[in-house]
Amino acid sequence: MTLDINKNAKGLIFDMDGTLVDSMPLHFKAWEITAKEHGFIYKEEQFYKTAGMPTWKIVPVINKKMGLNIDPETFSLKKEQVFLELLPNVKPIKPVVDLVYKYHNKIPMSVGTGGKRKIALLTLKLVGLDKYLDKIVAADDVINHKPAPDTFLGCAKLMGVEPARCEVFEDGDMGLKAAIAAGMIATDIRPFV
Repeated sequence: MTLDINKNAKGLIFDMDGTLVDSMPLHFKAWEITAKEHGFIYKEEQFYKTAGMPTWKIVPVINKKMGLNIDPETFSLKKEQVFLELLPNVKPIKPVVDLVYKYHNKIPMSVGTGGKRKIALLTLKLVGLDKYLDKIVAADDVINHKPAPDTFLGCAKLMGVEPARCEVFEDGDMGLKAAIAAGMIATDIRPFV
């Protein structure tokens, strides 16, 4: 089974972490280290349930669930620092990146990520995709994050493609819900990688 685009797609939107690059283990490691420093254990199962949401939105959920009082901004900055130390180890996800190469200059493409813009740009540069993907909607560009459709609707606008003709490639349930909410073609890349 080979990953390819839907015949109705006129614009391609790629999630970043876990879709274009195999950074989810690095994000989890950063969560694990930061959580330990803040006096709690963050399980992998919890991590994957919130994949696609920005850290500062997950911390209040953890506070409520675990009876903690962690400052979301402080935690987020520390987790980001730890992640940036691990980031040079990131690798591209070949079946997805092959689509970027195949359709470059043939069809509009963009990145819709729940991560911060500066980290997304650095990640793309580290794996050599910055030459192919220059339209990005990041967590700092929208108010409502995945599973809300705003990130992907922003990508459609940047590409000049109507949402119904956009295909979203995602590895997270939150992102797939966002793509469906945006009225887009939602493609789960997990069976292909």
